Amino acid sequence: MTVGGVPIPDVADLAGMRRARHTKLADLLETAGLDALVLLGGGAVSYATGAANPGVDSGRAALLRPVAVVVRGERAPHLFTPYPEGAPPELPADHLHGPCYPELDEGVEAIGGWLAERLGPKARLAVDELTHALAGGLSGFEVTGAGAVMAAAKLCKTADELACIRTAQHINELAMTDVRPLLRPGVRQTELTARFLRRVFELGGATCAVDPIWQVMPASRAELPWTTHGDIAFPTPTTDRFLRDGDVIWIDAGITWEGYASDFGRTWLVGSDPTPTARQQAQCRRWREVVAAALACCRPGVTALELDRAAIAAHGGRRPWLEHFYLAHGVGTESAEMPLIGTDLGEEFDDQLVLRPGMVLVFEPVIWDEGAGGYRAEDLVAITDDGWAPLSDFPFDPFDGSP
Repeated sequence: MTVGGVPIPDVADLAGMRRARHTKLADLLETAGLDALVLLGGGAVSYATGAANPGVDSGRAALLRPVAVVVRGERAPHLFTPYPEGAPPELPADHLHGPCYPELDEGVEAIGGWLAERLGPKARLAVDELTHALAGGLSGFEVTGAGAVMAAAKLCKTADELACIRTAQHINELAMTDVRPLLRPGVRQTELTARFLRRVFELGGATCAVDPIWQVMPASRAELPWTTHGDIAFPTPTTDRFLRDGDVIWIDAGITWEGYASDFGRTWLVGSDPTPTARQQAQCRRWREVVAAALACCRPGVTALELDRAAIAAHGGRRPWLEHFYLAHGVGTESAEMPLIGTDLGEEFDDQLVLRPGMVLVFEPVIWDEGAGGYRAEDLVAITDDGWAPLSDFPFDPFDGSP
């Protein structure tokens, strides 16, 4: 299986991957006629610089976040960070700067002056997030959104990027293997989270990208919280509630490795000897049939709408995913990024979204039988030069007969 003629390696060339990403951003700046990218979003900064940042609470995250600046024509990105120890080793010393605090007027004044001195006061900048201070501090520049540039850069992964995603997913799945035996009556949801996160870091994971969800799913929508869209309420926050024998648990979790996210989803049963009913086994089979139908279409040149229609046909003509989610989404330096397939943007949007080598799809259909609950899981694949390749490999126990 190759992407752009290159096999997906077992171990990524991290330095080469970062150089390739910078080259891609530099080319996109040239094409767009932009002088620089100014990036504040965590996934965007990670993509542009390869910087590793510690997990911090939300109160510190906004104030102490790093900023990346990619200047057209320069050999490397600039990183403004309170965590210089997270900079990649090949980043030139004169491209590593102290923090600029984009939430504060003083910090924005400093970064604005640096940009004006380097690029001139009328430079064209693309910015992914505008804080209140930044909006005023960059008023002398021509400012546009960076979404188009970043989406184009991140949409199709290189073979090395796919190797990173596969490694992140492998760590996530290994950690879940250790969590699975803990799923017994009397355990708290938070205990599952503690076991999972401890094992993730023991295995080399960097940060938690998606707070683990262990949602107890009843048989009927009416037993769930009310939603504005009228569909199933998912996900709901993890609490310290005790799990009970026979509970059906929908799981969602993600971690990062070298800046790339995983995405894990399965349905589990609580009990010392969890045995699914015939109805529950049938729900799992239908989930797998839906994904199999979509995968049968997965190859370069196919539209997202064709995947939608294949999945719906496999589900008897009914949409097999939640209205506020999707049939599939991408994953990369964000836990959910383009391509997004089956959203409320409609068929016209999906019809113009064409699969290309290097795209990553996280399939997450939902099978729901009102009055009998349902089944949900997630599986990751990469679009290759001539089809698709799996990036996840976790069993469907206890629904497939494994212990």
